[in-house]
Amino acid sequence: MRIYGTNGAALAAAPKTARRAASGAFSLNEPDDAARAGAAAPLRAVASLEALIALQGVEDPLARRRRAVARGRTALDALDALKLGLLDGTVDAATLARLKRAGQGLTEATGDALLDAVMREIDLRVAVELAKAGID
Repeated sequence: MRIYGTNGAALAAAPKTARRAASGAFSLNEPDDAARAGAAAPLRAVASLEALIALQGVEDPLARRRRAVARGRTALDALDALKLGLLDGTVDAATLARLKRAGQGLTEATGDALLDAVMREIDLRVAVELAKAGID
């Protein structure tokens, strides 16, 4: 997402009140150098927006673990379907394709050493069954 400029809401400054001269004549205030320098300062709203965008890119370790567990369960289900097909003698290309799809992404790091070890074992079993079936 790209942001072009600001919406101008943060740039608005409080208006200065006009002072009345003692003689009763109307006069305008002279602009201060400090007021002009303050408008050119960077906005805090932009910094907080950048921080929010950066936080969206940070991945939650629990979410990564949940996805890995779901992928592992899918691969184990596909291995069970293959086992039942081998016992029935009805292994088809769809079962093997499902097993191949389930084997993708099993070796991604989750941050949990034990879960990573289990996922590598599932990946190895999937690779062995696909090699036995002659599928790369």
